[in-house]
Amino acid sequence: MDPIFFDTLSALLRTAVLGVLGYASLVCLLRISGRRTLSKMNAFDLVVTVALGSVLATVMLSEDVTLAQGALAFALLVGMQYLVTWASVRQRWVRQLVTGEPALLFFRGDYLSHALVKARVTKDEVRAAVRAAGLADLSKIEAVVLETDGSFSVLGNRAGGDAPSLEGVTTPGQNRLRQ
Repeated sequence: MDPIFFDTLSALLRTAVLGVLGYASLVCLLRISGRRTLSKMNAFDLVVTVALGSVLATVMLSEDVTLAQGALAFALLVGMQYLVTWASVRQRWVRQLVTGEPALLFFRGDYLSHALVKARVTKDEVRAAVRAAGLADLSKIEAVVLETDGSFSVLGNRAGGDAPSLEGVTTPGQNRLRQ
């Protein structure tokens, strides 16, 4: 039977050394690649963050994976993240493919039922987002938007102007809202 609580001091030492070196190499790569790599702005960013953590755990705990292999895996993930974000800033179709688009769920006093169903969001969740924004009166809400990272944005009524922050948000018919 394999040891459950303790194997050897050399196994513990290996985990400690690889943990420190793996962590240091990951931090160095993240500093080189910039803040955007771990921004968690959308599902794609979250996947990369989780994958980096998984690689670090594998490097630390698997005797079959060397530090060099782990560092290469870190570099590949960070490099791919950099390329995808670089392309998404320059090409709209890449951005749409990777991040999707924000969805308008509530607009000027009305729940947009089709959008709620498509986004799998309930009216209760929209009301909770409004409360979390510190607002109580739905008639004073201009819009509630489900952002690409899964968070809700609640916008108060506009003061006699248009709502440029809603530009690019899709409506239930998948039309882009233009104010």
